[in-house]
Amino acid sequence: MQIDKNIKVLVCDDDETLCYLLKEQLLEEGFFVDAVYDGKYAIENLRKKNYDVLLLDMQMKEVSGEEVLKFAKDYDPSLSVIIMSALSETRTAIEMIKMGAYDFISKPYDFEDLLLTITRAVDLKRLVVENKILNNKVTKKIPTKIVGESSELQRTLNLSLKAAASESNVLIEGETGTGKELFAEYIHRHSLRKDKPFVIINCASLPDQLIESELFGYEKGAFTDAKATKQGLVEIADGGALFLDEIGEMSLSLQPKLLRFLENGEYRRIGGVTTLNSNVRVIGATNKNLLEEAEKKNFRRDLLFRLNIITIRIPSLRDRRSDVIRLANYFLEDKSPVRSPKKLSAEAENALLDYSFPGNVRELEHVIERAIIFAEGDVIEPDDLNLPSVFTDIHSSYPEQEKNNYSGLVKMADVEKEHILKMLIKNDWNREKTATELDVCQKTLYSKIKKYNLKKND
Repeated sequence: MQIDKNIKVLVCDDDETLCYLLKEQLLEEGFFVDAVYDGKYAIENLRKKNYDVLLLDMQMKEVSGEEVLKFAKDYDPSLSVIIMSALSETRTAIEMIKMGAYDFISKPYDFEDLLLTITRAVDLKRLVVENKILNNKVTKKIPTKIVGESSELQRTLNLSLKAAASESNVLIEGETGTGKELFAEYIHRHSLRKDKPFVIINCASLPDQLIESELFGYEKGAFTDAKATKQGLVEIADGGALFLDEIGEMSLSLQPKLLRFLENGEYRRIGGVTTLNSNVRVIGATNKNLLEEAEKKNFRRDLLFRLNIITIRIPSLRDRRSDVIRLANYFLEDKSPVRSPKKLSAEAENALLDYSFPGNVRELEHVIERAIIFAEGDVIEPDDLNLPSVFTDIHSSYPEQEKNNYSGLVKMADVEKEHILKMLIKNDWNREKTATELDVCQKTLYSKIKKYNLKKND
């Protein structure tokens, strides 16, 4: 039987001889195993470590198996509990399954049957964890294909593969819309942790208190609405990777707690007194220069040094123009109706190549998606692209002798400012709708509005 070398098992039985023999058998099969002889010690271990399976006896002297099961399912709902019972205790074992135990094994046990039950229990735990990741409001589905053949992109991909081969933390830098999440997933998918969870949290989209509770979890009763214990994302991601998007937006009050976790893998749930441990690789991403932010005292320098053991800079779309048409055709194929695929005219391709794409690949994706909707025929023309006319609008206000040189003088900030303003006007200054269409969080949009001093009567 093929055994996952990372499965962690806790054995709890007051029969010390049985515990010893079972531990030795499981160790020989490649499991990580701890053994305790009473329920109170099982609870202590569950507080300190993340286990995949608990093999639990029902009858113990001080704290019963039933009490341990109640604690375990409240403390870590994803933990698979297998009851070990005598034949005379079958009815009680069935009752414990109703309480949340995965299955029960009768004593004396058949070791092959036990191995099969453990394997199935681990598979169930993984399904539960994957479901949590998919349903968690701070995670989202991202594409898995990186498109392009430019030398800049290939250089970045080669560096990402080297990063994937290590266990070091990674900092991904790049402008908004360059695909930092995609590269983080690419690194994880090519790492030794590829079969473990890849969990995402956006540090810019949530308030500090919610980020902390999402990251580290909380104990039942920690605050008014904490009606049950909640696992944090660092616990769910144990053995895998945690992607901290927009980490430059993390508050100074939360940064020391993240630093502590990066240093030794230790953390505490909110309202908890027990120090827990999780083995997680952290990948951070930012569109800011964190070294400059550290100089301004907006970001801890020691945290930056813990994060940027490996730093990868994602090129902007302006720096990989040879990929523009290839990307556009990829999005066309991906988003066009199967029965009526559309294609770009030569003029539309030239229009795309002439545009600066301040929103990078994400903006190109949205442009193509809109064009598919606007185009009446099978061929997409320049007007269907609905590209921002920022250059034309501003350009026309300059004296004739300056017009020929203006394109080389316009800063990307001006382009971004006009693009955001156009989208705000289009949506009647509905910030939520505008942020959604720009594919940024409302906090980022608000910062841009303040930065460019945009007003409704502009």
